[in-house]
Amino acid sequence: MQSSPGRITLWGVEVFVATAEERSISAAARRLGASASAVSQQLTNLETALGATLLVRNARPVTLTPAGESFRRRAQSILNEAAQARAELAVAGSPTLRRLRLGMIDDLEADVTPQLLVRMADRFEGCQFLLETGASHGLYDQLEAEALDVIVAAEMGEAPPWAEVHPILAEGFVVAAPRGMADGSGDLLAQLKAHPLVQYTTRHHMGRLIATHLAQQNLTLAHRFELDSYHAILALVGQGVGWTILPPLALMRARRLIGGLDLLDLPFAPVSRRIVLMARRGILDEVPGAVAGELRTLVREVVVEPALRAYPHLNARLALL
Repeated sequence: MQSSPGRITLWGVEVFVATAEERSISAAARRLGASASAVSQQLTNLETALGATLLVRNARPVTLTPAGESFRRRAQSILNEAAQARAELAVAGSPTLRRLRLGMIDDLEADVTPQLLVRMADRFEGCQFLLETGASHGLYDQLEAEALDVIVAAEMGEAPPWAEVHPILAEGFVVAAPRGMADGSGDLLAQLKAHPLVQYTTRHHMGRLIATHLAQQNLTLAHRFELDSYHAILALVGQGVGWTILPPLALMRARRLIGGLDLLDLPFAPVSRRIVLMARRGILDEVPGAVAGELRTLVREVVVEPALRAYPHLNARLALL
């Protein structure tokens, strides 16, 4: 049933928030699983109900009017209250989890995530699972916007006060170089500097983490390639194009390519990251902890133990939390 103009609906508020965050009607439609025309109509209905123009829709990107900026703060509070109400009613009315929207970092997409979904389906019968994979910063944005319930991502600074955090894995970054390019017993940094760095993209958190760390070490390393694919990076390294810096989890994701590579410790101060599971505090009761427990088991079985069998010296670089 279509909403009548003149009424403020929860769906209209959700459409407005999505459009304000995405700065695009088409992007908001993709995020919400609706058509662009339906999103546009909901925005028109909401503006009619409020008697104010909220968005400059012909701008690229879409911008908020002063009234839109003012309403945005109220709109997020409305959605937060609605989410809390749904969670409380679900707990009061039924102990069964009906839907779980899970965001998963790319690093775990192929090997771990399918097995995790199977285990969670057995544990929460009747639950519908929605999975989205992507880079950590994108998953954080979707959790904050309440488009996802639980995310597994690289930790990006201090957690917001509304979040509960379950640590999964700590990993130190290593050098991957073509077999024989560098002699670990010599001046490794000087040897690596003689070849270009194949760099992970600084458009993502991990690439920025590496770039910031190199800057802190006063290191300027020549690079010709900046990529967002572990497989592409390691394929180039394997062909002798250069060397790279990646965490063990990324290396194991592309493990078929690392047979001809040397994995070496960083020849400067170490850098590491933590993989964590994050959810909104107090919304899903014991569910985030249960997912985190299953995930730790799978990461140990599927990633950590195979990695240490193949490369025992990574023992100091991988730690379940």
